[in-house]
Amino acid sequence: MIVIGYESSCDETGVALVCSRRGLLAHALHSQVAMHSEYGGVVPELASRDHIQRIVPLTDTVLHDAGLSLGDVQAVAYTAGPGLAGALLVGASVARSIAWALGLPAVPVHHLEGHLLSPRLADPAPEFPFVALLVSGGHTQLMRVEGVGQYEMLGETLDDAAGEAFDKSAKLMGLGYPGGPALSRLAQEGDSKVYALPRPMLHSGDLDFSFSGLKTAVLTQMKKLESAAGTGAATHQQKADLAAATQAAIVDVLAVKAIRAMDQTGMKRLVVAGGVGANLRLREHLQKAMQRRGARVFFPPLALCTDNGAMIAYAASQRIEAGLADLNVGDHAFTVRPRWPLQEL
Repeated sequence: MIVIGYESSCDETGVALVCSRRGLLAHALHSQVAMHSEYGGVVPELASRDHIQRIVPLTDTVLHDAGLSLGDVQAVAYTAGPGLAGALLVGASVARSIAWALGLPAVPVHHLEGHLLSPRLADPAPEFPFVALLVSGGHTQLMRVEGVGQYEMLGETLDDAAGEAFDKSAKLMGLGYPGGPALSRLAQEGDSKVYALPRPMLHSGDLDFSFSGLKTAVLTQMKKLESAAGTGAATHQQKADLAAATQAAIVDVLAVKAIRAMDQTGMKRLVVAGGVGANLRLREHLQKAMQRRGARVFFPPLALCTDNGAMIAYAASQRIEAGLADLNVGDHAFTVRPRWPLQEL
């Protein structure tokens, strides 16, 4: 079955074609980073308008790259939530319109399920079951995954997500948007041992996370550096050292909790998904840790760590194969869910 998938939950417009037998056929992505960087963050109304402009041309691009037409498509998938309401409505309305016009089933997909399953687009792909570390700007969760649609929450953040800790810390240091990648680049020039930052809930004994205290510690350290400087600004090297310390603190917490989840479940496969999964220090740390335990860690391809249409099309194809999707072509009503706990699937 060939599925076309649409992702428009935040500031990336993604369209992709996935075949249940051949895998990813083609995908195209437009990032709004340049537009939102002028405002220091995502402006929801601008995001929605840009999705409207990009989504049809991206559809044409994907079909051309795959050498297919809409007549070859057998199902249409879209992100139904969570995300920005206006942005979600763009992808949902386009997907539903195509499905209605062609008499095809439309499959709403949970954004986080797309991330959870996206590492299975890589080669080699992880087999079920596995522990999943879902870590992004909006979510930080550990889950036990027994199969498609079979997810058990093991732990989650009690306040801020790890990606938000990256982004907000970067903003405190005066770095550009998006902050996470900028902080990681700067951290390569610094020494993580110069500043001692907290590892919140590292020894809590459970699998929950907390990153708000770390952001406060970064703010406090920046104020100390700025007040100590005659110019009122920290030096480039001081910022690099603080960036390295911040990254090390976040990675240490994520890695320790992920390893603890592996030990508690007895599983031998760890899957890391979400935007923070592109962080090279996190990848290196977990790869070494899993090797020592005789376990394996899987990541999505770097190009698929961010939000994208491929993960949505793939998740829909997997739900269809598992008999978990409603393939009724007569129901054209739809809604989006800006807030949608994964446990409700």
